[in-house]
Amino acid sequence: MTLTTLEIDINHRVAVVWLARESVRNAFNETSIAELTTVFEQLGSNEDVRAIVLAAKGPAFCAGADLSWMKRMAEYSDAENRADALRLATMLRTIYECPKPVIARVQGDAYAGGVGLVAACDIAVASLDATFCLSETRLGLIPATIGPYVLRAMHPHTARRYFLTAEKFTAAEAFRIGLAHDLAPPEELDGKINEILGALMLTSPSAVVESKRLVRDLTARPIDDHLIEDTAQRIADIRASDDGREGVRSFLDKRKPRWVVDYEAAVAANNESMTE
Repeated sequence: MTLTTLEIDINHRVAVVWLARESVRNAFNETSIAELTTVFEQLGSNEDVRAIVLAAKGPAFCAGADLSWMKRMAEYSDAENRADALRLATMLRTIYECPKPVIARVQGDAYAGGVGLVAACDIAVASLDATFCLSETRLGLIPATIGPYVLRAMHPHTARRYFLTAEKFTAAEAFRIGLAHDLAPPEELDGKINEILGALMLTSPSAVVESKRLVRDLTARPIDDHLIEDTAQRIADIRASDDGREGVRSFLDKRKPRWVVDYEAAVAANNESMTE
């Protein structure tokens, strides 16, 4: 597809999805929402991609909603507003449920919907100079579509404060409350992300998919007989899977599992092609 708001780089089985609207601080509109939805659907089913990094061009990660888009929203009918909000909610869900691990690379400002993007990712690494704000109430709005993901990233009691006050908070605070998993100086941000990507490349692709599903399905469920049976069935299924059998055999044989060998071969082939 032809992209107008995003740029995609794929190298060493890692796809970097760049928010590329630097002139508006990467605020999103109808087009960027549609493109993010399609791109994450496609990358999620791309067997050559093992992980995805959501990054942004320029000094800001994402300023939330584009002002021109907001002006158009002011004239929408109730039905148009519902349809528009549903497209945003679907985009966030597509990122959240993407079968590939998704890392948010956060620098500068992440406001409103930008916080939602961070929360929808599996792992968030923030620059020490990043600033966050759930700013919706200042505009007479509420963080509704991003709410499910923010409430999974931080404790509801903490979210209540920032939902209500629309205060700005620092990267250190984002780390303290669970929104960011790691912090790094700006010049070390990519190095930290590469460390995490290196760890991910040692993992089984199918086990990662099932682990993501496990977190989604088990969160807030009561520990009862149904849950015990469910988790027992899940581990039984993964033990019997190709990756499960390969992982155990490679461990016992003291060799690298197939997915690590395949990754190393792909990297070597890519490096060779680049030098030709």
